[in-house]
Amino acid sequence: MRQSRLLLNTLREAPADAEVISHRLMLRAGYIRQLAAGIYTYLPLGRRVLRKAEQIVREEMDRAGALEMLMPVLQPAELWKESGRYSVYGPELMRLNDRHDREFALGPTHEEVITSVVKGEINSYRKLPVTLYQIQTKFRDERRPRFGLLRGREFLMKDAYSFDTDWEGLDESYRKMYQAYNRILTRCEINFRAVEADAGAIGGEGGTHEFMALADIGEDTIAACTLCEYAANLEQAESKAVRMESTERSPEEKPVKFHTPDIRTISQLVQFLGVRPSDIMKTIVYAADKTAVAVVVRGDREVNEIKVQNFLRAQDLSIADAAAVEKAVGAPVGFAGPFGLNIPVLLDEEVLGMANGIAGANEADYHYRNLNPSRDLTNYEIGDFRQAAEGDGCPRCAEGVLKLSRGIEVGHVFKLGTKYSDKLGASFLDAAGKSGSIIMGCYGIGVSRILSAVIEQNHDANGIIWPFALAPYQVHLIPVSVKDDAQMRMANDMYRHLQEKGIEVLMDDRDERPGVKFKDSDLIGIPLRVVIGKDAVQGRVEFAERKSGLKEIITVEAACERIFKRARLAKPAD
Repeated sequence: MRQSRLLLNTLREAPADAEVISHRLMLRAGYIRQLAAGIYTYLPLGRRVLRKAEQIVREEMDRAGALEMLMPVLQPAELWKESGRYSVYGPELMRLNDRHDREFALGPTHEEVITSVVKGEINSYRKLPVTLYQIQTKFRDERRPRFGLLRGREFLMKDAYSFDTDWEGLDESYRKMYQAYNRILTRCEINFRAVEADAGAIGGEGGTHEFMALADIGEDTIAACTLCEYAANLEQAESKAVRMESTERSPEEKPVKFHTPDIRTISQLVQFLGVRPSDIMKTIVYAADKTAVAVVVRGDREVNEIKVQNFLRAQDLSIADAAAVEKAVGAPVGFAGPFGLNIPVLLDEEVLGMANGIAGANEADYHYRNLNPSRDLTNYEIGDFRQAAEGDGCPRCAEGVLKLSRGIEVGHVFKLGTKYSDKLGASFLDAAGKSGSIIMGCYGIGVSRILSAVIEQNHDANGIIWPFALAPYQVHLIPVSVKDDAQMRMANDMYRHLQEKGIEVLMDDRDERPGVKFKDSDLIGIPLRVVIGKDAVQGRVEFAERKSGLKEIITVEAACERIFKRARLAKPAD
């Protein structure tokens, strides 16, 4: 491609509302333009990169035995109501009515549609297993679209769905998709971790993993072991329970109620009593589907609300307001405790091991000391209800500790089980003629989100640094002066030769100053650059690598051979 004919306008500065580096660089480098909040046009360079990402995903899906199809964006609302997700998905589901006042939704995902399709096409075990996928635009009415392609209202996604006759088959389908995702992200040169995760609105009956691109601007926090392979989203992360030695009195002493005038918070108690936060039982009252529940963790811990909600199988969970707290425990906020409560109590496993704990007395301006849960509490349920923290012990290995980092979710794989097939009636007849529900898996990867994740990990002060597999062009050919006959003769000959060998070349044939050309080249991030200048008459060029910063004056033949070698190395192994 000759750059003089390419629709490419670079910007000196990015718009002020571009918050993260990937958004700023894609705008400045002329890859995307915003049409409305969370809605973007892909300009020619952006579309080329997007197609490269699509192709990598497609190749690995095909390699894993999945079959490509295409489903409608427009989905009848009845399907969503039948699955029970119409209300669960909430305002993110974009809804509309046609001229006959029939209600539809713009698909944010396709579990309902694919289950309906398979219900009509498969009725025998002989047609299973099968995995189907599509690459398609999705729509979600984000409350606050931001970060460019990372959180948009319209985005490109690959979603795949596996269908099996039993759980062993699902395990195998899941394994294949898990491995395919590892290959996809490796080929895109993304630094990632596969982490255990919560299923969220997709739901399911089995395991789920998120594939996280490590980046400081990531909206998710990852807890990963320093020694073993354990990694989980913080919403799901477990940690080794630790018993803290008490600084209080002998464990034989009975609970004592004492006066704590207007002492409501953990920090106030610590200062008032001269104790550690870990000596205190923090009791928080929640409304779980409008039912009051008390959750108790150590004072140096935070409640993990996702774990609590999943344990209770609640549709909705929120911290109770002041009036609800007083009604539930008989005391204002700040004085709740687990001793003597008449509402359900969820006790974190670390609390059960406390001796001589301090907790609210369920009476204004009073607390208890010397509380031993295993002795003094009767009606409670034990579980892991705390949020994992930096430095906690790994739940999987003996010596490792957890380290927290930020990540961008680029993929998610689920074991759905029969969640959708039961509700939508997708069944099959086995060899004995007995009917059973098809067992499903779901596998999504954000194709457009990959672009932003790659840039967040691959950039410098001058611009983008594309991996070879995703770059819009593989080589940027830059004659310093288009008015120099020797330079242009060499540039045109090299341009034709590389194209004939299947190399994707962008030649900057614009009549611009060299500084402008080099700045634009760095900004758009093509991995290899060949500069044709005053040494052209000696048959020599400057060969440069965008990532390493390497620059060498070599012969044009040597430059071509290096380009061909790099292209060969970029081809995926069979």
